[in-house]
This record gives sequence, C-alpha cells and structure tokens, in this order.
Amino acid sequence: MYAMVAARYKMFPQVKSEGVRALPPLAFFTSYDSHYSIQKGAHWLGVGTNSIIKVATDAEGRMQAAELRDAILEARRGGRQPCMVNATVGTTVLGAIDPLDQVADVCQELGVWLHVDACWGGSLLLSPTHKSRLDGLSRADSVAWNPHKMLGAPLQCSMFLVRHKGLLHKCNSAAATYLFQQDKFYDVSWDTGDKSMQCGRKVDAFKLWLLWKARGDDGLAALVDNAMACASYFRSRVQQTEGFRLVAQGLDCTNVCFWYIPPSLRGQTEDEQWWARMAAVAPAIKERLVLAGTLLIGYCPLQHRGHVNFFRMVTTCQPPATREDMDLAIREIQRHGEAL
Repeated sequence: MYAMVAARYKMFPQVKSEGVRALPPLAFFTSYDSHYSIQKGAHWLGVGTNSIIKVATDAEGRMQAAELRDAILEARRGGRQPCMVNATVGTTVLGAIDPLDQVADVCQELGVWLHVDACWGGSLLLSPTHKSRLDGLSRADSVAWNPHKMLGAPLQCSMFLVRHKGLLHKCNSAAATYLFQQDKFYDVSWDTGDKSMQCGRKVDAFKLWLLWKARGDDGLAALVDNAMACASYFRSRVQQTEGFRLVAQGLDCTNVCFWYIPPSLRGQTEDEQWWARMAAVAPAIKERLVLAGTLLIGYCPLQHRGHVNFFRMVTTCQPPATREDMDLAIREIQRHGEAL
C-alpha cells in the first residue's frame, strides 16, 4: 500500500488535499500470481478493487512483459490512467520471479511507476550465488522486503525503499507540531515518523541489524544458499518419487508445489471426476499430519490456473532445513496418504 500511495501522489499530488474525486480512473497492474495485498490496498485507498488489472503469467507463474504492455495500452484507450505496476520477486504460492528487466523496460517506455514486491524473495540478494535472479531490481521506483519471511528475522520486520528522495514525507506527513518540531537541538532528519503511516512503533530494523551482526555477510549468504539447496533437493525427490507430481517445473525461489496421488487414483483417466477426488487429498493428508504432530505443510488451489488443492512446501533460513527434513516430509506424506 505504501507503493500505491506514493505512486498515486507522485502522479497526482492534489490527491492529498482534494481526494480521489479529483482524479481520473486509475489502473494498477499486477500478475495473476501476485500477493493479495494489492487488492486490499486498492480498497483502502478508495480506488476500488476494479482498478486492479491482472496480467497473465507463464507456466511457471512469471508475469509476461508483452501482456503487461498490452494491458497498459488497453487501459489508456479505455480512459484509465495507469498508475503503478507491481512486479513480484517470489510469488506467494509458486515462488516465481517476474522478469524484472523486461517489466522495467515496459514501465520506462510507458511512464509507469514500477514497484517490486520482494517481500519473499528479496533475501536472495544476500547470496552471491543467487542474487542474479533479481537482476533489474535496481530499476524499480520502490521495493518492499520482509526479512521476517525467508530470512527468518523475528516478526514484524519489513522495509520499504523508494527511489525518490523526500516523496514519502510529502505524501504522508501531517506536520504535527507537538512531535516534529523543526528547531530541535539535533538533526531532525532522524525523525522519520512523519513520513510513515504508522507513527509510534518499535524499532523493527534492530531485528535485522542484530541478525546481520550475529551472522555476518557470509553467514546470511550461507543461510540463503542452504534454503535454496534444500528446496532444490526436495524438488528432485518429488520428481523421482512415485505418486508425487510437480505443479510447476522451475525453481525461482524456495517454493516447491506438488500433488500427492494416492495409489487408489494412480493409472486412472484424469477427468473432471478424478480431479474432484484429488482436491480432497491434500486437506485429508494435512489433517492427519497435524493430528500426528509430525509435519506442518500448507496446501491451496490455484483457481485461475484450474489447479485443485496441492501442497506448497517452502524452505526458510530459520531454522535451517536439512536434507533429512526433506526426506521426512516425503515419507510422512506417503505414510498418511497411501490409504486414501
């Protein structure tokens, strides 16, 4: 929402005083596989969820830049003002990383604010091995990153970075004189509360600083590398184990999505009835895993792709995963699913 507010203010600064009635219909662009927060932001900002235009993704869940360009031009032809593009580094379910350079090319050509949601996958920047996956990130107008996600910093630990100096203050400040006096005896630029939506809060940045001081550059890189290595290993186990099937073939981030097909459903025609039965498999196994107390693993459908419930395995940096953990997950799913 910070990015949506900033992008809107930069394009239409009068919105702060005159409100949305002074603006033309706005359009925000995001992929079908992006996080739901952009829809919430549209609601909270009063522009409505209909202002969100979903852009098609490829088989791995990555935004297609050509489709984005067409969508922006179509919105303009329809009398809507393109305001912001939301690209994703590590989509919530599939873990896809949008082609940032290609998306940035479109935004630069058409003059649209580029925000990158790197809340999940931004931690890859800490790894010399994997940071190239984020090539093009430096071209963004704004970036969001949640170290409390993949990196495992304590909740809440989030950051919002913006290219345009002073914009957040102009956009969000209310200049409360009982707090933000300009004649204090110290450098008042350290008083950052007036540029944020939430004024009083804990020093969340301390959590990331302390983690960095404890682990160092090499230690953080090793954590990220281990998470990626375990995800890659788990993906190979899914590929090689009977009854398991990948939802997406790639591995952009640490997400591995898969179906488990019980013996009773193997070798059958995969018609509508078959998939209806498959939709009940993951929830049933999840229930058994939770009651047994051995494993917590999420599941979900992807309705825009026509995918019924599947498992979503995500490896994180804290606690560091091992290959033994990955093997255990395979065994437990088999054990609780073979009789379904």
